[in-house]
Amino acid sequence: MPNRLAQETSPYLLQHADNPVDWWPWSAEAFDQARERGVPVLLSVGYSSCHWCHVMAHESFEDGATAALMNENFVNIKVDREERPDVDAVYMEAVQAATGQGGWPMTVFLTPDAEPFYFGTYFPPEPRHGMPSFPQILDGVHRAWTDRRGEVDEVAGKIARDLGERQLTHNTDEKPGEDELAQALLGLTRDYDAAHGGFGGAPKFPPSMAIEFLLRHYARVGAEGALQMAADTCERMARGGIYDQLGGGFARYSVDREWVVPHFEKMLYDNALLCRAYAHLWRATGSELARRVALETADFMVRELRTNEGGFASALDADSEDPATGEHVEGAYYVWTPQQLRDVLGEDDARLAMDCFGVTEEGTFEKGASVLQLPRPEGPMADASRLAAIRRRLLVARAERPAPGRDDKVVAAWNGLAVAALAEVGAYFDRPDLIAAAVRAGDLLVRLHMDPRARLARTSKDGRAGANAGVLEDYADVSEGFLALAAVTGEGVWLEFAGFLLDHVLAQFVDAESGALYDTAADAEQLIRRPQDPTDNAAPSGWTAAAGALLSYAAHTGAEPHRTAAERALGIVKTLGPRVPRFIGHGLAVAEAALDGPREVAVIGDVLGDLHRTALLGTAPGAVVAAGPQGSTELPLLADRPLIDGASAAYVCRGFVCGAPTTNPAELAEQLS
Repeated sequence: MPNRLAQETSPYLLQHADNPVDWWPWSAEAFDQARERGVPVLLSVGYSSCHWCHVMAHESFEDGATAALMNENFVNIKVDREERPDVDAVYMEAVQAATGQGGWPMTVFLTPDAEPFYFGTYFPPEPRHGMPSFPQILDGVHRAWTDRRGEVDEVAGKIARDLGERQLTHNTDEKPGEDELAQALLGLTRDYDAAHGGFGGAPKFPPSMAIEFLLRHYARVGAEGALQMAADTCERMARGGIYDQLGGGFARYSVDREWVVPHFEKMLYDNALLCRAYAHLWRATGSELARRVALETADFMVRELRTNEGGFASALDADSEDPATGEHVEGAYYVWTPQQLRDVLGEDDARLAMDCFGVTEEGTFEKGASVLQLPRPEGPMADASRLAAIRRRLLVARAERPAPGRDDKVVAAWNGLAVAALAEVGAYFDRPDLIAAAVRAGDLLVRLHMDPRARLARTSKDGRAGANAGVLEDYADVSEGFLALAAVTGEGVWLEFAGFLLDHVLAQFVDAESGALYDTAADAEQLIRRPQDPTDNAAPSGWTAAAGALLSYAAHTGAEPHRTAAERALGIVKTLGPRVPRFIGHGLAVAEAALDGPREVAVIGDVLGDLHRTALLGTAPGAVVAAGPQGSTELPLLADRPLIDGASAAYVCRGFVCGAPTTNPAELAEQLS
């Protein structure tokens, strides 16, 4: 019999709808039930493409005896962290403070007042590797609740007070200057892995936001070392196993520092951010590798993540069924043995494929299988057409394998990132189909996720908006997507929509006194702490993403409140940038734009003509572009800008000063270099 999750929109919650556990979604009614029964709450947080979430579900939540313990002694709440990042952030902070580490699945025991008192992540079904079993945990927590209730309440109250009293150090609302950005570059240089690219050791995550900072810093001050770190990191990732050498797109992270073996799940946000980063690397260097990867990643998103409604699904699972065993295992869809290559390609082509993709008899993964790579910069490329045919044949053969599951949930923020990436890549490489895909996703965000007051729903699925309110990153990243559409299409409605969302940011998310930003709106559901985190994680923080969108919108419109809010928000980058640059890369990239102006470019003439495309390809950090015919009122930057002798013209302004207009694309490129 299905539990209370059967009517939810989250694919993750729906995966648990048939569990014998009597799950509740996060709701006031669940906590009321705990009060009524006099039992604690067991909060389980995960997401649909999380490998260990699936493992714990299979071992414990699908087990009748374990479910009986849970149902008898707890009210059980299941949360999709991608739907409720606020709930996840608050309790993850508690888990990390108590245990020194965090991760998913996250398991937290709460009082009926939502105060946490015991924490963990994955628990095995029996004692293992020094870990207690999940039934032991359930029994221990139940005994403590029953026999030592006063002690439990005291601990829970103290933890809740400690969390509520935590204040973010935000000593200044001044944006960072040259010194702070130079120190940030030095910090990245110290952490840089010169042998393999990227920063730090294993596991190694794609540093898309740091790459954007490095490219912008190089563009503004000419620091060759910054460009080299960005270019080498991008090349090593693109040639590694973290990149899908057959179908395009990036996995979540590499388990090793050499980028060989990935954690195979593919997330929309990673691919949107990296698609844009590789496009910007091509814009700066003309790298053919960067061009190929940007386009292949864009095509991957459209081919494998686009939903029937035109939005983009959240993720593809790491696990899929191994045809040989029938078991769900990580990476089964992507890895190859030499014999599998021979079966598809024959002996001669298989030998070439093994040489090209680094497939060995010993294997680079598990059970003699290898993750495909391009281990040599050149590789055996003499017969490019033969190798292209090999790729196509392998891709066709792979498509016959059981595919990884797809989380069809449309997350507003991540779709905003995808819209921005696809719009820009489409414009750069003359791919109107990619621009059309970006427009269609933007339309879905307006039509389904935005209500008449310009408030955003966090998620939708199958054309139905979810009940959870958007958080700061949703408003910021969707605004970023709309601003990119305005720049590429010349349609002012996208700038208007961005303005509606950013006005809401100013009204609901900004602390008027300090300029700090919160992750949830002032009128959102009140948790035990209002979450607030300026540091980048897998995607830009809402704080720094909002700073970037506010800055761009102000450059388009001259709106002083938005410019002021952006600069005040960048105060945290002045504090954190020199200390932890790896974790505030997007904020550093926005700071580069603020220092450069950003420049304002108005192109009068044909949209996506030579001048317009040249403007979009300018490397000046954060430059905003408006394009349209003479006399257009679509975008504020176009006002009172005439053609020059009947020819298309471009006007570049910076810091309230405008240069002479030009009709020459080469001159415009020079002004934007």
